Amino acid sequence: MSAILFPVAADAESALAASLGRAGREREAERLAGAAVRFVSEAVGPLYGTRDAALDACAGQVEDDRPGRLRALPPEDRYCQLREVVAGAEGRWPTLSPLTPDFADGRRWPKPADQPRLPTGWRLSVSYWRIQAAADAGPSADQARQARKTAAGAEADPDALRAMAAQPLRPVRPQQPLDIGLFEVRPPEAPDTLIPDE
Repeated sequence: MSAILFPVAADAESALAASLGRAGREREAERLAGAAVRFVSEAVGPLYGTRDAALDACAGQVEDDRPGRLRALPPEDRYCQLREVVAGAEGRWPTLSPLTPDFADGRRWPKPADQPRLPTGWRLSVSYWRIQAAADAGPSADQARQARKTAAGAEADPDALRAMAAQPLRPVRPQQPLDIGLFEVRPPEAPDTLIPDE
């Protein structure tokens, strides 16, 4: 049984167009790239209104299961998928009201009311080995709480945000000495120790 061979590239567009090669394991991908890699899945290309339109546009990249157009890809070429995603809508999105259980007619949940549905579309998603560079780490000096206030932090990709969140917190200013309460004393033989005094 053959495994899926994922492209090794710097971004999703080059994974589809001009990858450095294909690898099934991280070790093989690092050998091809000559650098550290990370496995990612990203949406690429335009948003299609219907699944049929997306299947027609992405012919040869994804499996087509429509009657009369059945097309199966070899196992090693199955690194692309079509995913239904919420399309960016102008203005406010409709708020869906939550359902409450009613236990009527032997059913726990009622049929959902005719609520407006969020607009969706179909996009091609490609899974590949992304070559990590210094730019992937995001702003190294900034922490998340400082970067979110800048324009660069607002446009950071998910990997950069994860890298910022993984950094240890640094204090905003040096820590102040602890206050000694009414019922605490410092013994003369150990001035750095607080002893509760009753």
